[in-house]
Amino acid sequence: MTFEPLASDFYGYETLLTDEEKGALAALRSYLESEVKPVVNGHWEKATHPDGIMKGLAGTGAFSFAWDETRPFENSAVFRGFVALELARVDASVATLVGVQNGLAMGSISVTGSPEQRAEWLPKMASGEIVGAFGLTEPTSGSDSAQGLRTTATRDGDEWVLNGSKRWIGNATFSDITVIWAKDAEDGQVKGFIVPTSTPGYSATKIENKQSLRIVQNADITLEGVRVPESLRLQNANSFRDTAKVLRLTRAEVAWAAVGNSVGAYEAALRYARERVQFGKPIASHQLVQDLLVKSIGNITASLGMVVRVSQMLDDGTQKDEHSALAKAYTTSRMRETVAWCREALGGNGIVLDYDVARHFADAEALYSYEGTREMNTLIVGRSITGFAAFV
Repeated sequence: MTFEPLASDFYGYETLLTDEEKGALAALRSYLESEVKPVVNGHWEKATHPDGIMKGLAGTGAFSFAWDETRPFENSAVFRGFVALELARVDASVATLVGVQNGLAMGSISVTGSPEQRAEWLPKMASGEIVGAFGLTEPTSGSDSAQGLRTTATRDGDEWVLNGSKRWIGNATFSDITVIWAKDAEDGQVKGFIVPTSTPGYSATKIENKQSLRIVQNADITLEGVRVPESLRLQNANSFRDTAKVLRLTRAEVAWAAVGNSVGAYEAALRYARERVQFGKPIASHQLVQDLLVKSIGNITASLGMVVRVSQMLDDGTQKDEHSALAKAYTTSRMRETVAWCREALGGNGIVLDYDVARHFADAEALYSYEGTREMNTLIVGRSITGFAAFV
C-alpha cells in the first residue's frame, strides 16, 4: 500500500519512519478513511460506540505495535506516535479508545505485570478478543491520585477484596476486564488488579450528557466486595511510582493525539477555505484566512517537533516524567489555539458537525484535561527545572 506524506507534516518528520512503518501507517490510514471517517459524526452526535470498531482496529495492528509479546515487526516510538496522530486526525474519540486499550490497560499489564500475566492477557487484547479499561480516577480523586486514592484492597487469604468507586473510565461500559488501582489496606501502597467485569460486586454505569469525546463510553464504576485472586494482582505494581511508569508512556501518546486532533481540524479548515467562495473568490485567497491557517500549521509543526523528540528519547532510554509532561502540556495548549482558529476560518459553518471542525473543537477540551491537566504537568516540569515541588 502506497504511503502518502501528510501535507500538514510541513517539515517532513515522516521521513524518519522506515518503509515497513510507512506501510503499516498507510494500512491504518486506509481503514480509518474508508471505515471510520464516514460514520464518526453520526456516532458522535448520538454518543454511541461503532459496532465492530475494536476488532477492526485490532486488524490494523493498532493494539499490537508497542509490546514484545504482540508486535508484528520492530518499530519505533516515533512510529507509534504517528499511529496516535493518524487516529486522532480522523477522530479523537477513536484515538482515545485505542489509548485506553493499548496504552493504559495493556500498558499496565506490560509494565507492571509478571511474564505469565503478559503472556496470558496481551495477545488476547491485541487481537481485540479482550477489551480492557483502566480504573484510576475516582469521583473525589483525580490530580491527587497518588495520595487521594480511596478505593481499598484488603488481602483475604489467596484473594483480595476491592471496595470503592471510579469515575471517567473509558471503554468501561463494554470492557471485559478493567485494571483497578487500589490502596492496600495493610501497607497503604497503591496496587493494580486485573478485574474481570463479570465479577460479582462490579458494576459500570455510563456517564451521560458529555459534550466532548462523545463516542468514548466513559463510566462510573462501583466496587462492592469485589473478590479477585492473587493471580490477578499485577505482580510488579507495588506503589504509585509503578502506576506513574504507565502514565509516562500514555502521556506522551496523548501529546501525539493532540497534534492529530489539530491536524484534523486544520485539514478540514484548509479544504473548506479552498472551496468556500465569498466576494467572488475562494476565501483561501483572503489574507486573514491565510493568517489563521499559517498560525495553525505553525502550531502543528512546533508540536510535531516536540513529540518526535520525546519519542526518540523513549527509544534511547532517556525520557523522564518531566519530558512527557512538557509535551502533553505544550501540545494540548497549542491544540486549543489551533482548533479555535480553524473553527473561526469556517465562520458559522464551524459550529455544525457537517464540516468536522466542530467535533475536533469540542474534543480538544477533553484531550486538554485528561492524562494530567496542564497545571499538573506544569508542576511536574517546574519541579524538575527548579528543584522545588509546588503541588500544594
